[in-house]
Amino acid sequence: MTHPALPSDWNPVDDYLAELFSLRNRTAVITGGSSGIGRGIALALGRAGASVVIVARGSERIAETVRELSDAGCRAAGVVGDLSTRDGILSAAEAAAEPFGEPDILVNSAGINIRPPFAQITQADWDATMTVNALAPFLLGQRYAAGMAERGFGRLIHISSQQAHRAFVGSGVYGVSKGAVESLMRSEAEAWGDRGITSNTLVPGFVLTPLNARLQEDPQQVEQLAARTLIGRNSVPGDFAGAAVFLASAAAAYVTGHSLFVDGGLSAH
Repeated sequence: MTHPALPSDWNPVDDYLAELFSLRNRTAVITGGSSGIGRGIALALGRAGASVVIVARGSERIAETVRELSDAGCRAAGVVGDLSTRDGILSAAEAAAEPFGEPDILVNSAGINIRPPFAQITQADWDATMTVNALAPFLLGQRYAAGMAERGFGRLIHISSQQAHRAFVGSGVYGVSKGAVESLMRSEAEAWGDRGITSNTLVPGFVLTPLNARLQEDPQQVEQLAARTLIGRNSVPGDFAGAAVFLASAAAAYVTGHSLFVDGGLSAH
């Protein structure tokens, strides 16, 4: 009995890794995907095969990220969206489903970081922070999860914070909002787990991004934060690529309701 010849460059490892981690034929919506951690994740999911829709406020940065993805051979589109109001969130949700259809993967990375001294926090600070950081992930998840459940596959990925677990360097309302996101993640995991949907959070340490620009103005504090890690440096957006692809892939089908710390050991030190 003869068998057809295999291609000379065929490697069974490639097939196995693709079965586990490939995002081909999946669509991902990433809020805040034009900068910082969100951008790093958008580039990673696109290069893993997903069609990527970036939702952010600035059209110029969206265009730059979409162009980088397209130049790498990825399918990508951008949506200018305002997540600071309920109407803006719902409009962005509908617009993001247009380029490539209903998403299989939602990454909630958009966030704002307002941190006046605690006694000076206003109701407006609270409302703005909770709307972008907590309400938007809830409403977007509600909008997309029903369709994910019908198709039997869905991945809800939230970007959390150390300050969801402990207070330091002036957590303020930002820490409260991230605590809400972690509770939302667990509720989503409970609600959708038997329908093929997982919900998890990625928990960064101190990441050198525009969101943390104010803290980066103090080089001594930046050095102290790096020294608190076990790796010996602060994080950059590319550090989240592998973890994001894992949580978005078939490989993570049995991982849900989990906070995955990608922090260089900061939380263990």
